[in-house]
Amino acid sequence: MRVPIRHIAGHLIWSTHGSVWALYRLHPGPDPQGQQEETVQGTYVPAAVHDEQLAKITHLVRSLTGAPRLFGLCAQVDPGEIALRMIEGIEPAQTAPGDGPHPWVENVEATLDLLDDQEMHHRTLWLAIPLQTETAGLQVSASLSAAWAELSPMLGMRPTPVSRREVSAYREQAFRVEAALAGGIAFRPARPAEIVWMIQHALHRGLAEPLLAEAEASDLYGGQIRQGVLRSPSYADLGQARLQEGGIDPALDDVEDLKSAGQITRSGRKAWWRLNTASPLRRRWLQVETDAGTGYQAQLTLAECPPAVSQDSADLFAQLETLDFPVDYTVDLTLVPAEKARDQVRRKKNELIDQADQYDARPTGMPASLTDAARDLGELDARLSRTSVEVEVQSVTVLTVWGPTAAVCDARARALAALLGGADYRAVRPAGLQEALFTLGLPGTVRPGTVREFTQHQVSEDWALGGAFTASEVGDPSGMFLGIDLDCGTTRPVMVNVADAPKVDASASMGIVGDLGAGKSVLEKLIAEAVWARGGCAICIDRTPVREWATFARTAAKGRVQILDAAKAEVSIDPLRMFDGPEGRHYALSYLTLQLGIGPMSTNGEVLHHAVEQTAAHAQPSMHRVLQVLEEMAAREAGKRQDAAATLAGLIRVVASNSLAAMVFDPTLPPVRLDASSSSDMIVITTAGLKLPPKAAFDKPEVLHQQPLEALIGRAVLYLIAAIARQTAFEDPERFTAVVLDELYWLTSSAEGTALVHEILHDGRKHGAGLLAASHDAEELGPDRGLMAYRALARTADRERARRGLEFVGLDQSDPELLRLVTTGLSPVGQRDREGEFLLTCPRQNTGRVKAIIPRIARIATSITTTPGRRTSPATHPSSASEPLAGEAPVARPKEQVRSKEQVR
Repeated sequence: MRVPIRHIAGHLIWSTHGSVWALYRLHPGPDPQGQQEETVQGTYVPAAVHDEQLAKITHLVRSLTGAPRLFGLCAQVDPGEIALRMIEGIEPAQTAPGDGPHPWVENVEATLDLLDDQEMHHRTLWLAIPLQTETAGLQVSASLSAAWAELSPMLGMRPTPVSRREVSAYREQAFRVEAALAGGIAFRPARPAEIVWMIQHALHRGLAEPLLAEAEASDLYGGQIRQGVLRSPSYADLGQARLQEGGIDPALDDVEDLKSAGQITRSGRKAWWRLNTASPLRRRWLQVETDAGTGYQAQLTLAECPPAVSQDSADLFAQLETLDFPVDYTVDLTLVPAEKARDQVRRKKNELIDQADQYDARPTGMPASLTDAARDLGELDARLSRTSVEVEVQSVTVLTVWGPTAAVCDARARALAALLGGADYRAVRPAGLQEALFTLGLPGTVRPGTVREFTQHQVSEDWALGGAFTASEVGDPSGMFLGIDLDCGTTRPVMVNVADAPKVDASASMGIVGDLGAGKSVLEKLIAEAVWARGGCAICIDRTPVREWATFARTAAKGRVQILDAAKAEVSIDPLRMFDGPEGRHYALSYLTLQLGIGPMSTNGEVLHHAVEQTAAHAQPSMHRVLQVLEEMAAREAGKRQDAAATLAGLIRVVASNSLAAMVFDPTLPPVRLDASSSSDMIVITTAGLKLPPKAAFDKPEVLHQQPLEALIGRAVLYLIAAIARQTAFEDPERFTAVVLDELYWLTSSAEGTALVHEILHDGRKHGAGLLAASHDAEELGPDRGLMAYRALARTADRERARRGLEFVGLDQSDPELLRLVTTGLSPVGQRDREGEFLLTCPRQNTGRVKAIIPRIARIATSITTTPGRRTSPATHPSSASEPLAGEAPVARPKEQVRSKEQVR
C-alpha cells in the first residue's frame, strides 16, 4: 500500500496527490496543561442545549469552504489506560511491612480483571480541510512536486523538497481557517503522531492497534525546517500492508487442498467456482494483512437518505453508538454556496418541467414521483433563499465495520445495514469499491471519482441534525471506576471523581433519588469506599436498624474505621465540650431551640441565649452547665425572665433525665474524638434506637409538639450529630471528606436541618468536603439541591416523583420517553442482571444512563447490599466488634505505596 503522505509539519499534511491539508481534532478534551476542558455532551440533553449544539454545528458547516473531510474514528482503549486514570492524582506513600495491599490497588486490579478482553473504544472526531494558497505559483509548484514524488522513486532520484516559503504560506492559510472556525465546536491542531495513528488505526482494524493515548503524548513523526526546506522522517513503513478485496478466510473457505497461495490471492489465476470458495460478489469485504496479523473490514456507503426526517430521529451518527461493535465513519463534504446551489435547483426544475410535458402526451399521465420531486425542489429553493450564508452540503458518507474474521465482519456489516434501514437510510456495500472506500478514510487522499454516485444533497441545518460533529460522554475523565455506559453498545467505562471536583472549582456534593431498593445506598457506599481508599475520609450517619453502614465499614475499611453508637451513650457529643469558640455556642443554641421548640427571638430564646453565652465563658463549659445557669437565673431574676428561666430549666431537666439524651447532657462521659485528618478513613455514627416524628408531623407544628418525648429527642440529637459531622468534615481542607446522609428527609424536614444542608452545600467546596445524600424524592434533598454537581436518578415508579427527578438531573420532565425510562426502564424489578442502573449527571453537565458495578473484592462485595436473603455476611452489633471506641483514636496505619504508572498495564 502506498502511504498518501509526503510531509507532516505540525498539523499540515503534504499529500502525494499534490494537495495540502490542515487536520484538526474536534472535542479535544483538556489542553496539555490540563487548564481548560470543554463541557462535553451526554446522551440525554435538554431541548435548549440540543438547539444550541445544533446552531454551533450549523455555524461550523457554514464556516467551511471547499471540500473538507470529517473522520469519526473509534480509538481502541486498553484496560491499562483505565487503570492509569484511576491512579491519576494519588500521592504514593511509604510501604508498611506486613500490611496487606493498598485498598486502591485492590480496586485497580479488580477493574483490570473485569475489563480484560473487553472490546472498548471511545469516539474521536477529526476534521481535515484542504488548503488553497492565493499564490498561483505555489499551487503549480505543489502539483508538480507531487507528480515528481510519484516518478522519482522509479528513477532513483530525490523528490522535490518543500521550501520554507511554501510552509509559511500554508500556515498562514491555516490560521485563516482557524479564525473562521472559532466560536463553534472546540478544536485543536492535530499532532504529527496522531496523524500517523489515523493511518495505523485504519490498517489495524480487527487487530490489536496502536493506542491513541500513546500518540497524544508522542513527539515523533513531525517534520522540521532545516536549511530552508522541510525535512520529514520516512513514512514508507506505514504502508507495509497488503490489501485484498474479497480475500479468502480459511475459517469460511476450504483451502486445505490448495497448493499455492496465488490461486487464492491473485484474481484470474483460477476460476473461483473451481475452488471451494464463495463467489466474489458474496465476499464483500477487504482483507488487510499487516505484521500484526490479518483483519477484515467492510465499507458501507449511504446510497439513499430519507427526503424528510423528524428532528428526534435524525441523529444518524448517534445511533451508531448503540451497536455492540464499533463503527468508523468518513464524510467527504463538498460545500456549495447558496447562489450556486440555487442555480442547480433551477436547472433541475426546468428538467422536471420538460419531463412533465413529455408525460402529458402519454395516456398514463404524469407519475406521482415528479410531483414529489417538484415539491422537494421548491422547499430546497426556499430554504436556500432564506439567507445568503446558507450552503448546500453534498456528502459522501462511508461507514466501516471490522472483525478478526470475515464471518464476524460480514455479520456486523449486515447488522449495520439493518439498523440504518430501520431509520429509512439505505446503506450498500459495493463490490469492487471496497479498497477505494477504504482509501477515502485515510488523511490526505483525494476522493475517487467512482464514489460520486453516492453523493447526498442536504442544506447545512438538515445535515447537522445527523450529529456527525457531536460526541457524547458520561462521568469524569478520571477517578473511581463506577460502572459502564449503557447508552454505548460496546463496553465504555464510566469514571467519577468527587474528590477532585473542588480542585476544578465545582461542587463535590451528590444527590441520589430513587425508589426503595433501586440501589441508592449501594451507589453511596461505592463512592464513599472510593473516597477513603483514594486517601480521603468518609463520615456516615447510619439511621438503619440493621446498622448497614457500620457493617459495611467494618469489612470495607477494616482497621481504619470508628463507629459511634448514639443510642448507647458511651461517649459525649456535647457541642460545648467538643468545639471551642463560636462554633460550640452556635451548635449548642441551635440544638436547644430545636429540642425545646422555642423561637430564638422570643423571651425564652433570649434567656436561653444568655445562658449558653454565660456557660461558654466558664472554665469547663458543658450542656449540663447550661441547666445549672438556668436554675441560677430562675433564683435571682424577676418577672418574665425568671419565669422563662424556670420553665426552660424544667424542660431541659425532663430531656436530660431521658437515656437517649445522656450523650448530650451527661458530663461524666468522655467527649467524642472525630479526628478526620489522620486517625480514621471512615467514621460511622449509628443512630438506631433514636426515634423520629413521622414525616407528616413536620408540616404541622401543633402535631409535631404532640409527638412523644423520645421522638423529639431523636430529632434534635440527629441534628446535632449531623452538625458535628459537618464541623469535622470542614476541619482539614487539604483532605477531602465526604459527609454521607441516607434518606435525607429526616434532616431537611426541619428548618434547622435544611440550614445545615445549606451550609454544607454552600461552603463544602472551599473546605474540601462534599455531601453524599440520597432520598426517595428530589424535593427531600432540600431547596439548595441545585448546588449538587453530581446527580443520579434511579428507578422511580411514581410518575410525579419521576418528573421531579428528571427536573433534578436537568432533563425535560414532560418527555414521555424519559418518563417511561425512569418509571419502567431503569433496573426493572426482578431482573438481577439489570440492577444498579441510573441516569447520572456530572459537573461537566453530561447526562447518560450507567450501570454501577460492585467490584469483585471480598471486603466490599460481602456487605454492600441490603437485600433480605442475599446478604452474605450477617449484620452484627457494634458492641461485638473489635473497633476502637469513638472516643479513642485507632492506631494509624501507613498506607502502602500505590503502584506507579509504569507498573499498571
